[in-house]
Amino acid sequence: MDSEDRLADAGYRTVPDEAGGRAGRRWWDANAAEYLDEHGAFLGPDEFCWCPEGLREADAHLLGDVTGARVLEVGSGAAQCSRWLLGHGAAQVVATDVSGGMLAAGAQYDAAAGRRTPMAQADARALPFADDSFDVAFTAFGAIPFVPDAARVHTEVARVLRPGGRWVFSVTHPLRWAFPDDPGVGGLTATRSYFDRRPYVEVGASGNVLYAEYHRTLGDHVGEVVAAGLVIDRLVEPEWPAGHDRTWGGWGPVRGERLPGTAIFVTHLPG
Repeated sequence: MDSEDRLADAGYRTVPDEAGGRAGRRWWDANAAEYLDEHGAFLGPDEFCWCPEGLREADAHLLGDVTGARVLEVGSGAAQCSRWLLGHGAAQVVATDVSGGMLAAGAQYDAAAGRRTPMAQADARALPFADDSFDVAFTAFGAIPFVPDAARVHTEVARVLRPGGRWVFSVTHPLRWAFPDDPGVGGLTATRSYFDRRPYVEVGASGNVLYAEYHRTLGDHVGEVVAAGLVIDRLVEPEWPAGHDRTWGGWGPVRGERLPGTAIFVTHLPG
């Protein structure tokens, strides 16, 4: 990263949508290796983990039976979840991410395992696939938190899903945004309005937006999903498991015992 763009300030603020929306690609390219060094062992190179609580698709079955299915992963990172699906019955899986750095890390995972996971660099708001191409689509904390216009993600996913297809996505639980991003006791007291929708933004010394993460209330998420023509089947709020002592950012056993950290929406496109 250029020295002029070293972090100078951070906080909740309004920034132009274009600047916030394009920051994600640069940030993930620059930080892919560091992110995987910190979290790669927990995520596994070919495991399907929905959230920092450690909920695994092998136990949750939120995608349903994927045997013979065409599956799309949006905001895949290094394609760990897609790699798992290829070994669990899916006929076709494509992992997409806006970050070339994360996909390059995925290629390294493939090389180490002697396998190939189909991957494509793509913005989740403009998926390069034909209508009705997939039976299932999902994202585990990908894309949605990092764009100002997540409604476009849902609309694009609805477009590429076949009628009856399923769309499942996990995000930071909206309730968390009222609390400091602290996994300890400091994170148990609300200090901000839940309804303050300004994104969390990191700004470089040059004034460039280096990172932006967007807050949506539960009602916002519901409204955007429904507007895309999708039907919500379930809202899953994983509880913090006993004996799970790993801290990940604002997630940890102290807060996890009292406050939800993740929301997982299970939806489908009507037939």
